[in-house]
Amino acid sequence: MKPKKIPMRLCLGCGEMKPKREMLRVVKTKEGEVSLDITGKKGGRGGYLCLNPGCLEKAMKARRLERSLSCQVGGDVYDALQQQLDEIARSGDHLPEGG
Repeated sequence: MKPKKIPMRLCLGCGEMKPKREMLRVVKTKEGEVSLDITGKKGGRGGYLCLNPGCLEKAMKARRLERSLSCQVGGDVYDALQQQLDEIARSGDHLPEGG
C-alpha cells in the first residue's frame, strides 16, 4: 500500500514548505472578504503561515499576505492570527483538527 501524500504549503513568513495541517490559513472569498480559516476548508484564495510568531511579524512587515491574496488585509485579520498563535502557544498544542 502506498503511503498517504502529505500536502505541503509555503509559509509566507519564513518561506519554508511545511505540512498544511501545521499551518494557519488566511482566505479571501469571492466577495473579497479576508478572514482566518481555522478548518482549512473554506473556499477562496488562501495564504499560509506557520505557527512561529516571528513568521507573522515577517509577513506583516513585508506585506506578504496582501501580495498573496491581491487585496488589503485589515488589522482585525492580523489580530485574529496573533490571538490564534497565542492560544496555540499557551495550550502547547497544534491546530484544531479539520485542516
